[in-house]
Amino acid sequence: MSARMRIAVAGAGLIGRRHIELIAASKECELAGIADPSPAARDYAQAQSTPCYADHRALLAQEKPDGLIIASPNTLHLPMALDCATAGVPALIEKPVTETVATAQRLCAAIRRTGVPMLIGHHRRHNPIIKAARETVANGRLGRLTAVVGLWLLKKPDDYFEVTWRREQGGGPLLINLIHDIDNLRFICGEIAEVQALTSNKVRGFAVEDTAALLLRFAGGALGTVTVSDATPAPWSWELSSGENSAYPRQDQPCYIFSGTGGSLSVPNMELWSYAQQPGWYTPLSRETIAPPAFDPLVEQLRHFCAVIAGQEQPLITAEDAMGTLAVVEAVSEAARTGQTISPGRIMEQAA
Repeated sequence: MSARMRIAVAGAGLIGRRHIELIAASKECELAGIADPSPAARDYAQAQSTPCYADHRALLAQEKPDGLIIASPNTLHLPMALDCATAGVPALIEKPVTETVATAQRLCAAIRRTGVPMLIGHHRRHNPIIKAARETVANGRLGRLTAVVGLWLLKKPDDYFEVTWRREQGGGPLLINLIHDIDNLRFICGEIAEVQALTSNKVRGFAVEDTAALLLRFAGGALGTVTVSDATPAPWSWELSSGENSAYPRQDQPCYIFSGTGGSLSVPNMELWSYAQQPGWYTPLSRETIAPPAFDPLVEQLRHFCAVIAGQEQPLITAEDAMGTLAVVEAVSEAARTGQTISPGRIMEQAA
């Protein structure tokens, strides 16, 4: 790419400003403008010496960016992405792809109709740790995958819940946090065929869950459990274990375990356990540490987005793929509500 891509950002909240910082530091692109109606965003844009628009459609029409990063509230993902498709502007859409599977299907239809590429911001797929875990499973080093364990346990501070929507349905750890882990598990282990779940809000008493327990059946036959709580002091979560974001104090603990007939892998500390000799519980286990390269996945995601715009690479995670992750999260909510085993595939069929 010889010319620098002109990238605009819709939504100047925390993640939007992070994207803006990455654009400013990038050699591949430059900031074309900001779309956000808030006075705080206008002041922020003025400090960045960049144009600010209250409406993203005005930004698209006036600035004609090469791409738009949609970092707005979830309810705006679909209309903004549809406007990008109409304008022929590729978009990077923060997760979740849209609010629901039904609206995600509308977006997928628009992408097929217009051919405008959309990249979904499940940025952890760009993390070298997640890529290495996927490769370890795919190349058979664990044998046949049999069991998966996922943990997302930490304590959010009380002031986190001063924002009203975080105390309401859709604002809890299932849709806001667990969706990342579900996407990681799908990326590493393959599709999730069935879900059972229990949720609880007993700690805080808000309308939204604070704790959940999941039972998963993967299409390949492996079984998995995932335990989630944002109400407990604990080190077992991607945020605290991976070191991906320096804002969180890093803990040397795993948050995923992938077990197969030939070995087991803990992630993100990437310890591979297996038998060097005849397998069996009387035989000592051997431990090997896999050491993937270290880099910021958000930086890699931005580079990849520029390459997608240029037509040099295909989106690592498409709207259709991200819809599969959203379907699992919807299946978890329905399973917890009904006490039944729910198929994410059926969720997508019913939404069609």
